[in-house]
Amino acid sequence: MDKTGLVVSAHAADFVWRAGGAIALHAERGYRMTVVCLSYGERGESAKLWKNEGMTLEKVKVARKAEAEAAAEALGVADLVLFDIGDYPLNIDAAAIDRLVDVFRQVQPSFVLSHSLDDPYNTDHPAATRMTLDARMIAQAWGHKPGEKVLGAPQMYLFEPHQTEQCGWKPDTILDITDVWEKKRAAIECMEGQEHLWDYYTNVAENRGNQFRRNSGGQAGGRPARYAEGFQSIFPRTVDEL
Repeated sequence: MDKTGLVVSAHAADFVWRAGGAIALHAERGYRMTVVCLSYGERGESAKLWKNEGMTLEKVKVARKAEAEAAAEALGVADLVLFDIGDYPLNIDAAAIDRLVDVFRQVQPSFVLSHSLDDPYNTDHPAATRMTLDARMIAQAWGHKPGEKVLGAPQMYLFEPHQTEQCGWKPDTILDITDVWEKKRAAIECMEGQEHLWDYYTNVAENRGNQFRRNSGGQAGGRPARYAEGFQSIFPRTVDEL
């Protein structure tokens, strides 16, 4: 079977800031990476675009869609799925959840990435994660659309929120993305509507790189990672040795 991964992003740029390195790295290693953007972030994540004279909701959506597509191409995303359910707040209904269940069953991901379980600054983010957890659960149910292949038990990782301390997010997995950093930076620069975050997330990657070095051996000879991403796992990881 093909190796696959699934990323569920509340808005069109979230997958870039928070998981672009993981996407590019796994794509290079032969994983077919699928990214679901629940919304374009057209109302709440596009302040720079809204400052242009004559801007409309549809014009913002078109611009954000183009940014997401360009970023996905830079990262090596195989499938970019755009739900367009609106933002601030996300309009999550039964039909949207059922659509995400279908994606889970079609992709059969080895792992899933989404947002932190809490974010008082942006409630769209934890709403996306709750929706993802619901869809993961339903996709495992033999009684949902009997006859379809049910989902196994992919690990779900929560990528780093913008305000980590306020979101109860604690990383237990740090991924070295040094080898694909240039791809992530190129994807970051596709997000012209949020240019103020370009250097912020470069600094985040540098700081996580430092933590990777410290936790992979430190002064005794840690791996010289320059850039990394942090993740928090949801489910127990099953191992044969430590």
